[in-house]
Amino acid sequence: MLNAKTYITDNEGIGGRIRAKYEDFYVEELPETLPSGKGPNTWLFIEKVGRNTLDVVLDIARILHISRKRMGFAGMKDKKALTRQWLCVSNIKPEELLNLENQLHNVKILSIMPNEKKLRIGQLLGNKFRILIREVDDIQRATKTANKVLSKLLETGVPNYYGWQRFGYPRTNTHRVGRALIDNDLKKTVDSYIGNPYDNEPDYIKNARRLYDQGNIQGSYNEMPSKMRYERMMLRVILKEQKKKNKLDDISYKKAIESLPKPLKRMFVHAYQSYLFNQAVSERAKYGINKYVEGDILIDNDEHLVHEFKEEEADLMIKNFKIHPTAPLFGSKVPLAGGSIGEMEENILKSENISKNDFEVPKMPKLGSHGLRRSIRFKIWDTSAIATNDGVLIQFSIPKGCYATAVLREIMKNEVV
Repeated sequence: MLNAKTYITDNEGIGGRIRAKYEDFYVEELPETLPSGKGPNTWLFIEKVGRNTLDVVLDIARILHISRKRMGFAGMKDKKALTRQWLCVSNIKPEELLNLENQLHNVKILSIMPNEKKLRIGQLLGNKFRILIREVDDIQRATKTANKVLSKLLETGVPNYYGWQRFGYPRTNTHRVGRALIDNDLKKTVDSYIGNPYDNEPDYIKNARRLYDQGNIQGSYNEMPSKMRYERMMLRVILKEQKKKNKLDDISYKKAIESLPKPLKRMFVHAYQSYLFNQAVSERAKYGINKYVEGDILIDNDEHLVHEFKEEEADLMIKNFKIHPTAPLFGSKVPLAGGSIGEMEENILKSENISKNDFEVPKMPKLGSHGLRRSIRFKIWDTSAIATNDGVLIQFSIPKGCYATAVLREIMKNEVV
């Protein structure tokens, strides 16, 4: 996991491999509420494989000839997985969606139900996972080790690292695009997203990115494959601006960024915040993630800051998962901790040569962030590790916004993607 360096379990890792097949990695949303069966909005319970949520949402909007803004979902789900989640189409009748599945690639529609309310980002309790770890040396021994690690994590919680999905993989670039925004450099933001080829990308994609870096915008657009839909969105805007003004300026690059779907363009700064957060969690975890350290800023289970507490009672409340130590998602208004913990957080900003004010992003303030305090750990439940003929089957549930790979990292003790 990018910028994640500290483990909180000392068991030897079982190694192995995940996602040998997409079906090895199963995730299902645990929704806050289920659709009622009546109302003007229609919810779809879908099963998808090898597709990310946003691409499916955009495909449905295109097929139905509706605005993307009429589509809703609670959370982004892995592409390299078999996943189940609810989507919502506002102001449409269920019978208008009956033939939709036939026009979608690698998507099954398991249920179609009307509901009074729309579905919004974050409206879920958590996610349930069932993950097969293949290629372990001794399945029985590995299963015993996995159960020991899970038992420890039930007691302490899991380090709340952001996974590779947050940054992109194998093209781990999203946080760098976000850093360009923090630097208030719109040209660099666009250049970082469209250009900047990575060695592990296919040659035809690298070629399209190189053409962009060389200033051949039309050539880059011509060579950029259709599946790179977001690069092509930006390139179309840039070509139009170039033709219209015979030059590119901040307004041109701003228009290119604004052409992207809102969830994606907001992800850039969030990814950079997540990169720094992982570093802060790595440092704070060295003290232990289920104990109070002087200077800690604490939050409760509703993510509200705990302003008044007795230090002698804090440890017990942390161990009972009633309150949690935090690290900063750095932003323009986020409070920093006190004592040695606060010094560590300040040093992260200094090492990056940035300040909290940089997160205002003056040229695109809607993409800036005030920041917040986020728990350095998360709770895990319904855990098990079962030996199978193919490997170790791990099952667990975790809260929304947390990463299953943070659990697997403690079990496997290797790079988990």
